[in-house]
Amino acid sequence: MRQEETYEALVEVMQAAIISCNIEKVGPEVTACSQASPFLSSAITNDVVLRTSNNVSVTMDNSFSPAHTLVQIVCQDHKGLLYDIMRTLKDYNIQISYGRFYLKQGRKCEIDLFITQADGKKIIDPSMQRALSSRLQMELLQPLRVAVVSRGPDTELLVANPVELSSKGRPLVFHDITLALNMLNTCIFLAEIGRHVIGDQEWEVYRVLLDEGTSLSTPRRKIEEGVWKLLMGWEQI
Repeated sequence: MRQEETYEALVEVMQAAIISCNIEKVGPEVTACSQASPFLSSAITNDVVLRTSNNVSVTMDNSFSPAHTLVQIVCQDHKGLLYDIMRTLKDYNIQISYGRFYLKQGRKCEIDLFITQADGKKIIDPSMQRALSSRLQMELLQPLRVAVVSRGPDTELLVANPVELSSKGRPLVFHDITLALNMLNTCIFLAEIGRHVIGDQEWEVYRVLLDEGTSLSTPRRKIEEGVWKLLMGWEQI
């Protein structure tokens, strides 16, 4: 039934343009996560931070509350900010009892979270505090990786985002990629989505081969910045 609903929705949108459509169950050989492909650009696989949000500050305090650890985050607002915080805490099995969110001028955010471990206790271990603070800072500094690179004679857009431990990927990424490219008058020749282990983390990688007839008319830097900003929710192109 779900396959039929999907097919009917595609036909309604594409109408006469659709030639054929097959919907099949994906096998384990496709869904299995692989090591980072040697064909992935170093702009995606390296940990070097190239395109990021502004500086992120994460501090922890156990003196403010008798029952909770207070996490204070100062960062720039972006689309999916609370999602990035929640998925990171979820991966560490951290529970949030209470939170406050302040949005100030210039997209600056101040967030206070009162958290506990799964056993209901504070986070006392300094190494655990450092690990969680470092992970939050990294995830908020660069929630996505975007690069436009050469793929042989062609131009390829790469977008990567971390995958939750529950194997869920970031919502609406492909929607925002296609919307941004449409607004930039850049067509897609081929799109592939795969999962790779980069460093010690699983990433969902979108590889979009741009149509040669139009991609050269838009500078690569403009494509990269346009896709990045739309994904981050900072401005319309």
